[in-house]
Amino acid sequence: MLMNVVRQIKATVPDLSQKIKEAREKDGRSVQVLATLAGISTAYWYQIEQGKRQWISEDSLRGIEKALGVDLGVRFND
Repeated sequence: MLMNVVRQIKATVPDLSQKIKEAREKDGRSVQVLATLAGISTAYWYQIEQGKRQWISEDSLRGIEKALGVDLGVRFND
């Protein structure tokens, strides 16, 4: 039987919501398109941009970076 193990590492990133919003505005594509590319819902994207999320998963963050074609500079210390 296979079992999945999940590792959680916390990183606090100042102004991440603002960085994501600025990158999206510079990109020029709609939130709907970018959210789909990132693998998240449009509502979730807006919540992140508006700072209404206390945390987001690394997978979501990396999906946003991939959709925008940017590196937001978030690093985790292992």
